[in-house]
Amino acid sequence: MLYQRAIRPALFRLGGDPEAAHERVLGWLARISRSEGLTRALALAFGHAAARGPEREVFGLRFPHPIGLAAGFDKNGVAVPALAALGFSFIEVGTVTRDPQPGNPRPRLFRLPEEGALINRMGFNNQGAAVVAARLARQRPVGIPIGISLGKSKRAPLEEAVADYLAALELLYTAGDYFAVNVSSPNTPDLRALQAHDRLDALVAALVARLRARAAAEGRAAPKPLLVKVAPDLDEPALDAVVAVCLARGASGLIAVNTTVSRAGLGAGVPPTLAAEAGGLSGRPLHAQALGVVRALSRRAGTRLPIIGCGGIATPDDARRMLDAGATLLQLYTGFIYEGPGIARRLATALSPAPPT
Repeated sequence: MLYQRAIRPALFRLGGDPEAAHERVLGWLARISRSEGLTRALALAFGHAAARGPEREVFGLRFPHPIGLAAGFDKNGVAVPALAALGFSFIEVGTVTRDPQPGNPRPRLFRLPEEGALINRMGFNNQGAAVVAARLARQRPVGIPIGISLGKSKRAPLEEAVADYLAALELLYTAGDYFAVNVSSPNTPDLRALQAHDRLDALVAALVARLRARAAAEGRAAPKPLLVKVAPDLDEPALDAVVAVCLARGASGLIAVNTTVSRAGLGAGVPPTLAAEAGGLSGRPLHAQALGVVRALSRRAGTRLPIIGCGGIATPDDARRMLDAGATLLQLYTGFIYEGPGIARRLATALSPAPPT
């Protein structure tokens, strides 16, 4: 394919630093997003109209097909119209924190091309909830659900995490169709401690209560959905705790999974110095681990907590395996980087039922 043979190698050479290349591409998409004509042209080029079905309704929202874009690609919501034009069924912006923050020092993003993988230790770099909310309010409606991933500000201690997430939610409330609680990134100190039962219980209870209060004040029939994003490195008791909290406190669903601190899935050809880089691993080596977590969560929750499956999805077979494991919707990130802008259309088309004969 043209993207893999020519465009991707050129992009990967941009600036040498993978993050610089990402920023360049995101800048192009942001400029396209500001022009209705360019956005329509992008949609025509990548078959947005054809990327429909099987349509589904999940947590009270309608999705044209199961393939969405995961948080992390567009942290500040600068390119939502262009990304929607590429055929994604939903887009998750963020992760966004209450406070603007620069994230961890560079370099903090590393490619493993032979593995179809990335290692990142970005650290929730974003412009802050107020700026992102204002930007999303100015953008044209795109006709698909927009999720917002919420994270803890680095400077907020664990004891203030609930207040910190609530502040971000309040600022971003009108901009999101659903909200995801990111308590599973390995790149913010102590963040994963929020997956422990008591801390997660307090956090989810507070956020659901706030969403219910806002819905009641607005006369909405149901609150906006709240999802919890989990790490792939949780053991069985920890998964039990996550499901118990979500069911008890009224969360709408789960996202499985975030990146992994494990390097078990990497091939022997990866240089040890690269494999040893701190941060979370995503892409093809994560796929089997992600499938296992989705199966485990599905066994525990059944249909009571719909699951967005994420982790190493790049081909139709990957997507089908994740759906068979119990996911209802799917998210891409690393697969999008390696497979190119037509991936949402290709996967949605492959998953569509055959037309009647």
